Amino acid sequence: MQSYKHTIVDGDEIAKWWPNQLNLKILTQNNPRLTPTASEFSYKKAFETLPYAELKKDLVSLMTTSVSWWPADYGHYGPFFIRMAWHSAGTYRIMDGRGGAATGNQRFAPLNSWPDNVNLDKARRLLWPLKKRYGEKISWADLMILAGTVAMESMGLQTYGFGGGREDIWQTEEDIYWGEEEEWLADTRHAADKKLQNPLAAVQMGLIYVNPEGPNGEPNVLAAAEDIRVSFRRMGMNDAETIALIAGGHTFGKSHGAADPQKYVGPEPEAAPLEQQGFGWKNSYKSGKGADTISSGLEGAWTPTPTKWNNSFLEILFKYEWNLQKSPAGAWQWVPVNPDEKDLTPNAHIAGKKEKTIMFTTDLALRMDPEFEKVSRSFLKDPKLFAQSFAKAWFKLTHRDMGPKSRYLGPEVPKEDFLWQDPLPVPADDKVINAEETEALKEEILQSSLQIPELLYTAWSSAASYRDSDKRGGANGARIALEPQKNWQVNEPEQLQKVLSVLQKIRKNFNAHHTNQISLADIIVLGGVAALEKALKNGGYTKKVPFLAGRVDATQEQTDVHSFAYLEPKEGDAFRNYLPKECKVPAERLLLDKAQQLTLSVPEMTVLIGGLRVLGVNYKQSDHGVLSDKKERLSNDFFVNLADMNLSWSPADEAHSLFEGFSHGKIKYRATRADLIFGANSQLRAQTEFYAQDDKQEQFADDFITAWDKVMNLDRFDIL
Repeated sequence: MQSYKHTIVDGDEIAKWWPNQLNLKILTQNNPRLTPTASEFSYKKAFETLPYAELKKDLVSLMTTSVSWWPADYGHYGPFFIRMAWHSAGTYRIMDGRGGAATGNQRFAPLNSWPDNVNLDKARRLLWPLKKRYGEKISWADLMILAGTVAMESMGLQTYGFGGGREDIWQTEEDIYWGEEEEWLADTRHAADKKLQNPLAAVQMGLIYVNPEGPNGEPNVLAAAEDIRVSFRRMGMNDAETIALIAGGHTFGKSHGAADPQKYVGPEPEAAPLEQQGFGWKNSYKSGKGADTISSGLEGAWTPTPTKWNNSFLEILFKYEWNLQKSPAGAWQWVPVNPDEKDLTPNAHIAGKKEKTIMFTTDLALRMDPEFEKVSRSFLKDPKLFAQSFAKAWFKLTHRDMGPKSRYLGPEVPKEDFLWQDPLPVPADDKVINAEETEALKEEILQSSLQIPELLYTAWSSAASYRDSDKRGGANGARIALEPQKNWQVNEPEQLQKVLSVLQKIRKNFNAHHTNQISLADIIVLGGVAALEKALKNGGYTKKVPFLAGRVDATQEQTDVHSFAYLEPKEGDAFRNYLPKECKVPAERLLLDKAQQLTLSVPEMTVLIGGLRVLGVNYKQSDHGVLSDKKERLSNDFFVNLADMNLSWSPADEAHSLFEGFSHGKIKYRATRADLIFGANSQLRAQTEFYAQDDKQEQFADDFITAWDKVMNLDRFDIL
């Protein structure tokens, strides 16, 4: 077929010509023009009409209704759906909050074609009749997780519940870095010291967690244990949760490796021919399905009861010694030495036939690693503890990236609050400050010793900790006053404590004399509002900045210090021009990444940078990018001066991270890469020139207010 290289048919040449060009596409993801739902569609409202109990009954029925085009192992699709749900949720990593099940991204490349997801295209197609029947009332993202949870219930596990609310995306996610390798299962993500590259969690390209045969396919049990520990911790799991998930997941089902995949398995879905209609991994070995299925390449079941919840995985693991052998597909696996008849597993498709169970190298790690063994034996001795631990770990795995519990939908949301959900106190809606009190507080804040940049810096630092990837951070909760955020270098701890002390004094005095109360979280944001209104007035505009009270304050006990530490922008924060010398990532790429986490559009990112700079919202109040002589006033000077043809720029350091702007031979301004990118990148320069126009000064002010208010309320799920 002819390829038309420079047209819309095959128009990717720009990326090939200029591979280092800043790609702004991640700020235009989930374009409404790609979404087929009606503009007024509300998934929350649609989910409320879902006949939830009826859907669960249909799922249970589906589990044991085997179809000829993809027959069920043991006559039960439950283990297959568990794997689908597990792999949907299992891509989450705590370092940047990306991945996970919350968007239904397993339907799209690259995840739909990962080697670790081999044949999960069939699992989703098995669910299609139910998705077709229930339509918009349930998303693919919710349906996949619900199917895995119901599968466990149908096989005897008391699960911990289910929360809906995951909304489908309609295109490939372009903001997630999965690794630099260009070949499946390659590994260039480990440094010389064997440390795994940040923010990755999987140990090889195309894996969800770790290689079941051992690191890079080598059956080294203790090395596999270390891979497991690193990978699962980056998933936000501790040792007990990790072991519960592995042992619990492998209580069900079997692996598939009937023959050598190199000889018989075709290309993955994204590379498959049109006539396969989205199916991949076409298997030409015998029937290509059922007993002839080739997935992971390992072959066999872990327990004598692959469709029943019990303690048999751990019992078998510790009962026998294990011999290393290769599966029919050539993969390393382990078989028990002289197993008892009662510990043999039934053949998945031939009635009456019995086979030896197997273990992966990663399974043996639960026994051979000294720390893992302690936890594993505690579960072996206490089956009830094991069942409860697995149910809780499964719930965490499948809900970790959904954000606070207030976003969960449905009748089976657990009442219990978990620390990983970043719980908050229940707001007292009847005691929220009114408009008159709001104005009085703003005036008192402005009459204090606090300066406009200090108030704005603190408010921005509080709110912009939000990351949309897993709906964590933000101003609600005032966690900027708690560990670990209060000591983050980027938050300027000394200045932060000064600002918080003054605001707390004003708050305490107000709350002592009024029925309505204001939280620290609210007064931090209100301080930013007051400062911005003052800066607008200094610039010649009398405008109100929106403010909606109702935030609450978290306690230190409600704050997971370890997991919140991953939200710290140690590499740098281009919005505040905080760029440590050891920063290895170009500032403009840090800027783009953070803008995407703040759900900003290109214009919103642009106006925020322009406004934050002229207002002096810079780390340590540096003059980088300030590009204005008018202090404490909002203006479009950043854009005007960046577009000034009489200003020339030169690098001020060898790394080309700092620059000096010359006018008539003298240094007039200093800037960073995060500033100059708005004049250098053609798309961003177009934005700069728009806001630099003489007739756009007031629009800039209005657009900055709107973008500022958006960031202040990103985590206000209580008002959505």
